[in-house]
Amino acid sequence: MPELPEVETVRKGLEKLVLGATIKSVDVYWDRIIAGSIESTEFKQLLIGEKITGFDRRGKYIVFHFKNWALVSHLRMEGKYEVEESTVPLKKHTHVVFHLADGRDLRYLDVRKFGRMTLVPLGEEYSMTGIRLLGPEPTKEAFDETTFFNTLLTKKRAIKPLLLDQKIVAGLGNIYVDEALFAAKIHPLRMANSLKKQEVSQLHEAIIKVLGDAVEAGGTTIRTYQNALGEAGKFQVKLSVYGKKGIPCIRCGTPIEKIKVAQRGTHFCPHCQLLTSVQ
Repeated sequence: MPELPEVETVRKGLEKLVLGATIKSVDVYWDRIIAGSIESTEFKQLLIGEKITGFDRRGKYIVFHFKNWALVSHLRMEGKYEVEESTVPLKKHTHVVFHLADGRDLRYLDVRKFGRMTLVPLGEEYSMTGIRLLGPEPTKEAFDETTFFNTLLTKKRAIKPLLLDQKIVAGLGNIYVDEALFAAKIHPLRMANSLKKQEVSQLHEAIIKVLGDAVEAGGTTIRTYQNALGEAGKFQVKLSVYGKKGIPCIRCGTPIEKIKVAQRGTHFCPHCQLLTSVQ
């Protein structure tokens, strides 16, 4: 699933490719992609003549800004955007096509059809369900360490699923939670309220650094994921534990282990990330 770094890379790609473009017409081939109160027929009509004025990202959501509307897009498992000349035949699994006035198409493809687009009046995009409950962005400016520590003190829950639920900090998914916990030397099953202040400080720093480094690298390519420019991310070469089951830990040489935590495959070093507290 695309996580924050991959989604941010898609946002940058879209900004480079179609910022300022005007929508001539829209085709929707799978109506369920269109979510919210505005259904696909109205969705297609409302966007005719609208100009793309900007792009934003909140957590794993991409926000398209138009003059009158905002389009909130969640890629889910395998959603992706491609820009092609309108004369190029549609690929399999193309579900939404924005025909642009300059003769190009912005195409949304999704093998599993899990992705969703929601059109709302401009100004309502950050108050819609899903976005309004998100935690802060994982940056030094937005992600306050003291608030993070005080919040974890109240949570008698394993740290990995807590970080995955997006309410403590936005944008973390399975790959980057594993990487941040490894960097901070914290076992994924540690109870959040058992973490000492220094451990939380290390985790706070690791979350910001891991996600920042991944954004710079264009994200991580797992299986078939590519960004909006059709390029594969490069962060997979920097992964320390994710997908490394049985491979020696880069710090101590102990083989990396894989377990299930909250139904998610979870990678960690049993020597560097000791389970010192189970409550």
